[in-house]
Amino acid sequence: MNYSVGALVRAREREWVVLPGSDDNLLILRPLGGTDDEITGILTGLEEVKPARFDLPDPSELGDYRSCRFLRDALRIGFRSSAGPFRSFGKIAVEPRPYQIVPLLMALKLDPIRLLIADDVGIGKTIEACLIARELLDRGEIERLAVLCPPQLAEQWQRELDEKFHIQAELVLTNTVGRLEKNCRMGESLFEHYPFVVVSMDFIKSDRRRDEFLRTCPEFVIVDEAHTCASPYGSRSRHQRHQLVAGIAQNPDRHLLLITATPHSGKEETFRSLLGLLKEEFGNLPLDLSGEENKRYREELAKHFIQRQRGNIKKYLGEETIFPVRDPVEEDYQLSESYKRFLNKVLAYARETVADESGSTFHQRVRWWSVLALLRSLASSPAAAAETLRNRSASADTETVDEADEMGRRTVLDLMDGETVEGIDLTPGSDIGEWAEDEERNRQRLLRLAREAESLKGKEDHKLQKAIQIIENTINKGYNPIIFCRFISTVHYVAEALRKRLDKNVEIADITGDIPPAEREIRVKQLEKSKTRVLVCTDALSEGINLQEYFNAAMHYDLSWNPTRHEQREGRVDRFGQSSKMVRTITYYGTDNVIDGVVLDVLIRKHKNIVKRLGISIPIPANADQVIEAIFESLLLRKKETGDRQLFLPGFEETIKPQKERLAKKYDELFNREKKNRSLFAQERIKVDVILRELEANRTAIGSKMDVASFTKDALRAFGASIRENDLITIDLTETPQGLRDMLGFHTKIQAQFDLPVKEDVIYLNRTHPIVENLAAYVLDTALDPIEKSIARRCGVIRTNEVTKRTTLLLVRFRYHIITEKGERENPTLAEDAGLLVFEGAARNANWINDFDGEKLLKAKPKANILADQAKHFLDDIIGNFNQIGPHLDEVARTRGEALLQAHQRVRTAAKIRGIHYRIEPVLPPDILGIYVYLPDYD
Repeated sequence: MNYSVGALVRAREREWVVLPGSDDNLLILRPLGGTDDEITGILTGLEEVKPARFDLPDPSELGDYRSCRFLRDALRIGFRSSAGPFRSFGKIAVEPRPYQIVPLLMALKLDPIRLLIADDVGIGKTIEACLIARELLDRGEIERLAVLCPPQLAEQWQRELDEKFHIQAELVLTNTVGRLEKNCRMGESLFEHYPFVVVSMDFIKSDRRRDEFLRTCPEFVIVDEAHTCASPYGSRSRHQRHQLVAGIAQNPDRHLLLITATPHSGKEETFRSLLGLLKEEFGNLPLDLSGEENKRYREELAKHFIQRQRGNIKKYLGEETIFPVRDPVEEDYQLSESYKRFLNKVLAYARETVADESGSTFHQRVRWWSVLALLRSLASSPAAAAETLRNRSASADTETVDEADEMGRRTVLDLMDGETVEGIDLTPGSDIGEWAEDEERNRQRLLRLAREAESLKGKEDHKLQKAIQIIENTINKGYNPIIFCRFISTVHYVAEALRKRLDKNVEIADITGDIPPAEREIRVKQLEKSKTRVLVCTDALSEGINLQEYFNAAMHYDLSWNPTRHEQREGRVDRFGQSSKMVRTITYYGTDNVIDGVVLDVLIRKHKNIVKRLGISIPIPANADQVIEAIFESLLLRKKETGDRQLFLPGFEETIKPQKERLAKKYDELFNREKKNRSLFAQERIKVDVILRELEANRTAIGSKMDVASFTKDALRAFGASIRENDLITIDLTETPQGLRDMLGFHTKIQAQFDLPVKEDVIYLNRTHPIVENLAAYVLDTALDPIEKSIARRCGVIRTNEVTKRTTLLLVRFRYHIITEKGERENPTLAEDAGLLVFEGAARNANWINDFDGEKLLKAKPKANILADQAKHFLDDIIGNFNQIGPHLDEVARTRGEALLQAHQRVRTAAKIRGIHYRIEPVLPPDILGIYVYLPDYD
């Protein structure tokens, strides 16, 4: 016998619902009232399967005034295929905040979906992207998904997909591909074998792997840190990434999501290249989109581009998103006398090297980058300075001026225009080898300086000593800090010193880019065992990695030469999901260190002032690195006019003033441009009533997080649990039935919350958490098959002053067969809905009240007792005449099905572009879960 999706069958002495994927030979079934974990397959040739009909309630199993509410809430919360406008919301472990719905609504109006999500650091871009993917999967429009990301973010993506969206994705990394390919058939690509994959961009970008991926690429691709794929120009690595994503975008039917918090590096051509991946014509948009003549360009781009700062979403549609308060602190240090003398020796060497005009332009550029590398490491630590003095300059191994400049910028400057953070923390070199006028003499001089740098470690390094005091003070105030350093050698140097000086109860870890991403995750995870912890790391952890669960302070031990990098560092702790109400950020610099002074004054403070004053972040100007170079060139080429201790040379400020003014002007230009675009690309024009309507429809279908919280607490209390509510909720199941404890999987106390963020050792209870899911299943099971005492019975009669006539409330479960049609292909899915239907009078001449608020009856309190025989009389009257009610219920099922179809189409208006259509068929008759009679109180 052929059973349609949603049909009710009986097998193995229980009732089941037929799920999508079934055929005549194999039925995929979920127990009636059961969870997805209980889904099973039954071979019809081996086991007997019969059609089933949902029985009406037994009038002898009477409940009380709470029964209908408990049963209705358990039913809604148990839905995984809900009948709201969004098909996916019943399957996810988070309740999206209203602002996170906006990218989803934008995406569903596009076909193919081509969207750039460029929201600020810490707002939740991953959740926004995963929502879109999950929705398309549950609508049957896609079957495969790939996430392309930097390797260090791969495991984090895998966890997010699994834990929050129940998508089990395989990791495709250099060290996993061999294992994955063993499971593939001859000639089959792993991307064809595994429907969901998280792929290392660095692995897949190579020419050989790229072609295979493009040939077998899934219908839906998410590209994280998309700014690293923006331009075909520059390094070979960047060129390969651009080729890969451009190849993905060439398929006109493929859905593509680009994600980055830094879409604009300041270079217009790079930004236009990124936009061109969405639509080819976007690559040629005017640089200035203002003015009436460019309105059509702005409006078209706004369909594909969303960029919001925290100010846009902190209070959105009446719901506040709690971000921590940032406590910015500036701390400074002064160099020791010995370090000043050493610094001046290095500056003297640097000036001589830069002033050397011998050799070609190439030779001069090699010398320049070796000197700038030395200055960077000198400002970082004596450990980094010593290593730089001993290492060969990377630029010395290049062959052209352009190559020398590219290598120099990569190893010295903190670029944000298309490179990943991997490898940026390697300590550079200053030894220019054969490019020195006297190679051996130059090397010996560098080695002497290196030995002197080594001697400055420890007590003579006042930067380190002051930092230890700052970190101790930070810990004593309850913070767990992350200390960001520029170079690997500095990280190890600082971590070693902290281990010697801090209390032994403080757990200290050091993580750098030379550690594999998987090992980084392990080291961070190990820190959670200690309540007091310190992480010392490089910028290898400044992008993408979520550290807010373990840390609530960030210290810039080394100033970045790019303010955007500062924002990314601080964004590791200052983000949604941070359980601390306040986070501390510490900017640390030397007051008599000319290198820190230039960067702090020219770049960082200017950038921070704009963010603080106007609440928006703008990209660093494209020529900022050139300005920094010019400033240091002025410093190094200017002849020394005073004693060694005078680091800021007389007239230095006047010399660099033109460069600073040019940079300030560029900042102002960028700010004005971003301000014009802000309201448009922040999507503030999207009508809030549209978002509210869809959210409310979905919450009605599956319940909100407040419904989940009230159901969980009330149901557990009704079963005998002890619940104590303060800031946290403490649950003790000691006095509850054994069957419930077995289903929930714990027998002692737990601490929980129903909203994010949560602290360590606190369980976040959401609708798909096993505790909530199994509690709902237990309430349904005990109501449908009351072997054990149930708090939710399927019928009841009470007297109340909420009605003036005899009123009957029916709790009805509607099941719908949703068919997605694409060409000749049909993809069936199941949707379930809970309805409260009300009529007055007797069943044989029922007066249906369509506009009656059923929720009002769920909250009704009894005013007088009803005798069991009297209650049974009223219920028998309804059950005995139910055939006269049935036609109306079938008609309601059809009407609600039409409304569901309209909601389905309303949020996916663009689907018709590619010939995608939906058809909804109600499964009749609907299930009557409960019958509840309310009698007026005549006293």
